[in-house]
Amino acid sequence: MRITSKGQVTIPQEIREQCGLMPHTQVRFQVENGRVLIEKESAAPTPSRDGLQRLRRARLRSRLSTDALLALSRGAEHP
Repeated sequence: MRITSKGQVTIPQEIREQCGLMPHTQVRFQVENGRVLIEKESAAPTPSRDGLQRLRRARLRSRLSTDALLALSRGAEHP
């Protein structure tokens, strides 16, 4: 794995899936004993953040209608 000129690196899909690193997941970098650690931020769940996560997951797995997306944003599990 190489770091790009912009300082970017791709986290392998297997590791992203294993650690639950979805698009827009907040992470934190730490240096310990000369090693760089990436840690998933534990965000306190809020209604708006929870709704956004549901919308992102729905968008990734299907093409939902506007009404279905709005129902998800309001907290409905299955529109």
